[in-house]
Amino acid sequence: MNPKKNVETFLACDSDYEDSKIVIFGAPFDSTTSYRPGARFASRTMRAESYGLETYSPYQNLDLIDTKIFDGGDLELCFGDTKLVLADIENFTANILNDGKIPVMLGGEHLVTLGAFRAAAKKFPGISVLHFDAHADLRDDYLGTKFSHATVIRRVHDIVGDGKIFQFGIRSGDREEFIFAVGHTEMQKFNFSGLDEILNRLGNSPVYLTVDLDVLDPGVFPGTGTPEAGGVSFSELLENVLKVAEKCNIVAADFVELSPPYDPSGISTATALKLLREFLLKLY
Repeated sequence: MNPKKNVETFLACDSDYEDSKIVIFGAPFDSTTSYRPGARFASRTMRAESYGLETYSPYQNLDLIDTKIFDGGDLELCFGDTKLVLADIENFTANILNDGKIPVMLGGEHLVTLGAFRAAAKKFPGISVLHFDAHADLRDDYLGTKFSHATVIRRVHDIVGDGKIFQFGIRSGDREEFIFAVGHTEMQKFNFSGLDEILNRLGNSPVYLTVDLDVLDPGVFPGTGTPEAGGVSFSELLENVLKVAEKCNIVAADFVELSPPYDPSGISTATALKLLREFLLKLY
């Protein structure tokens, strides 16, 4: 008897690294969460629960078993040093990018985006950001720190400047964030209106997609740290994520802010899993 090594991967994402076009990995970090922690458990929960999902997509008539995707597992991150965490994420993402592959990171709270984006911005000058979220995340600081899930897009702006950040679904933030957005980002509040025009403008330029899953209405996605009423439906989010994956030159992406402890029914995890499956199939 010669049993195989038991290694849990996301559903059907078990190809060899060298053969894979896409690399997914988890960033289990939520130390700057401002309301309810728990997003650190998202990636491992998604990996375990993915086996309740079919590999086949009736939306696209595509199947994950026909893809070459590598699951790099979860990073081992230091919860006591935020800057070290961001550096570790950046280094891991940079290695994937330098090998000519597309990193897809599973958070974790939204601050993990900054580490991955730093690597992408160094690799792809002129990169733009598509940001789907309930929250603006444009505070310059939150309770005295520059590095928080409430400041992540402001820190991204520090890197790319004006005209490179496009925000959709935003329905929460303080007044100063919305004032800042008027002059520095392009923000569509509440929904995805105008996305088609933005995609046409972006053309084939490099794009980083970051999806904070709390863009979804908490009625369908309660498992998140900072739920905000009035969100989009799963069908709306799926339609627009697939549109981005099809029309954009996505060089890196992330899905963040699932917090499984706040939805013991598992509905939120199942929702995140289906969205991820569809995105991976379209991106591939």
